[in-house]
Amino acid sequence: MLNSISTATGPYNMTTKSEFGSWAEDYVAQYLRSRGYAVVENNYRKPWGEIDIIAEKEGVLIFVEVKANKYERVGFEPENRVSPEKLRRLMRAIQTYLAVKKYDPDQEWQIDVVALTLDQNRGVAKIKHFKNIEV
Repeated sequence: MLNSISTATGPYNMTTKSEFGSWAEDYVAQYLRSRGYAVVENNYRKPWGEIDIIAEKEGVLIFVEVKANKYERVGFEPENRVSPEKLRRLMRAIQTYLAVKKYDPDQEWQIDVVALTLDQNRGVAKIKHFKNIEV
């Protein structure tokens, strides 16, 4: 999926990793909203893990991990950086979130990964959405 990016507000001049990461998370949140997801919360952080985006669609909670690259690099696609350790930390944060927010134990939920890569030559963001990944 390709989405065009405004050069005036886009990520091209961002210098820090955290600036670009924040931009990518905001961009993915907009992408999700445009596809019927309700964004419930962003950047749920605990010392043992974080959740980039928490969304809901059709009664299912979706915990979204966002990975982004400023440049296309074959073999270094952003989704390849979702390690088993990252997923373990994400699971701990999800379990905490569900308990703290007092969700019913039967609440349906899933983990999605959204990978975003900038194609600066064409001025677009390439998005790959991996739904309901196995942990």
